[in-house]
Amino acid sequence: MASNLSLPTPLVSTNWLSDHLDHPKLRIFDANVHLAPPAEGSTDWSQSSGHPEYLTAHIPGAAFADIIDELSEPDGGWFTKPSPQRFAVAAGSLGIGPDTAVVVYAANVFWATRVWWLLLANGFYNVAVLDGGFGKWTAEGRPTRSGEESYPPAEFVGTPRPELFAELAEVKQVVDSGTGACLINSLSPEDHHATATRSYPRPGRIPGSVNVFVATLLDPTDGTFKPVPQLREIFADVQAQPGRKVTYCGGGIAATGDALALRLIGETDVAIYDGSLREWTSDPSLPLEVG
Repeated sequence: MASNLSLPTPLVSTNWLSDHLDHPKLRIFDANVHLAPPAEGSTDWSQSSGHPEYLTAHIPGAAFADIIDELSEPDGGWFTKPSPQRFAVAAGSLGIGPDTAVVVYAANVFWATRVWWLLLANGFYNVAVLDGGFGKWTAEGRPTRSGEESYPPAEFVGTPRPELFAELAEVKQVVDSGTGACLINSLSPEDHHATATRSYPRPGRIPGSVNVFVATLLDPTDGTFKPVPQLREIFADVQAQPGRKVTYCGGGIAATGDALALRLIGETDVAIYDGSLREWTSDPSLPLEVG
């Protein structure tokens, strides 16, 4: 009987994954999704599954984790976090059980961090993101496989942790009082200052937000997260504020990249505002800052 496999950090390297590729307790998932920005005159992004590319080439043994249809709530929203019951069914069908270790990757790493965060929020902690993702794996000439792969179904076991998500009422309270949490906008400076955005019903940021653009967390040469000392410099303004850290973006995806980096630098009270700007900007009574 194989011994359990413990993951060292929220990130694992391509070397680590290559060394453990054949471990019977390891579950590897490709979680890629494609987003296209709104066409002129629209605020709606289009989404499509990365499954066709997965079928063409993926890390050997990897199954496909469907964020759009399986790991989101089917409410017509935008990647809304699934209920604990729905998530448990989906995770169990993927083969994630109490004695497994999960590594998630994607061409765009923030889809992988989304699945990582969903697992944490549902009480499963033996999970990590592949640092550098599929791009680094293939750039290093490592093997790939085509076609569909899957793991035997399992019983997912985990106690939900709702505090890992901030709901609208909490964010409103932070804005109204100016206390209770540091709000972090993971989008670009252009979106943060509303100088060049057409992506949401109303331009602007949630008042009081600090901007930490998620793309600045990655090394542009290989897509890996920057070393912890550099991440601490990037988050200096955030860490100067005590207490809870709440990240948001457009729809709760990029925000999970900031959340992972915050975990890496030692922050423990971190939450995702899942509704993010799609929810906030849709309510004309809620304030926005621009400029």
